Amino acid sequence: MAKIDTIQVNGNPMRILYEKPHGNGPHPCMVVMFHRGGFDEFTKKILKNLADLNIFSAAPDVYHWSEIKDQTGKNLFPKDTDLIEDIGGTIDWISKLHSVDIQRLGIIGHCMGGRMAFLGASVYSQFKVCISYYSGNMFKVWGDDNHPTPFDQLSNIKAEVLGFFGNDDENPSQHDVNIISSELTRLDIKHQFYRYDGAGHAFQNFLSVDRFREEARNDSWSKTETFLKEKLCIIPSCVD
Repeated sequence: MAKIDTIQVNGNPMRILYEKPHGNGPHPCMVVMFHRGGFDEFTKKILKNLADLNIFSAAPDVYHWSEIKDQTGKNLFPKDTDLIEDIGGTIDWISKLHSVDIQRLGIIGHCMGGRMAFLGASVYSQFKVCISYYSGNMFKVWGDDNHPTPFDQLSNIKAEVLGFFGNDDENPSQHDVNIISSELTRLDIKHQFYRYDGAGHAFQNFLSVDRFREEARNDSWSKTETFLKEKLCIIPSCVD
């Protein structure tokens, strides 16, 4: 069952929702960047799925900043500069745990969390893998216009990238995905992108009857599991 701890990020309290796998470890670990729903049942299910893979997972509550909390009802996104601090604080928190192997660290996210996953992997070289589901707004800055977009920072990624997209999605559109993939190829960043016909944005989200696509969900998560088992050395043959 997921638990909550609280850390300080630039003097602001931030909750971290985390789930431990069974056993003593040390376990590989994933930072989970949540979608618009925050700490909802979908996010909790992602943490549980990762724990079932013997991965420690932690999701920072990036809604903790006062600009967001004080303006309930407005469709605000966290600032990129604040997100970077939140991800860094989460990495620091994880690194102090005895049950994890910080050398086997990855980041995953859905929707806006997919965008955050790219951003985090661009800033923090500790990430070995970056998994992004339908990452919209890659060409926009959240907050300070002088800050580079996630797309502009792709060249800094050291992680291997895995991405999943619905061909009916408008943000990111198929054209957007083509541009991102071409840029990663140009930068010689190893990546695998998978696209699904008949699926749009949030096709993994079982909480949304209109958007959920079971076949795309099952195939994409199966590929995610295989990728994580190989890249984070979960299977014994990888550890030996």
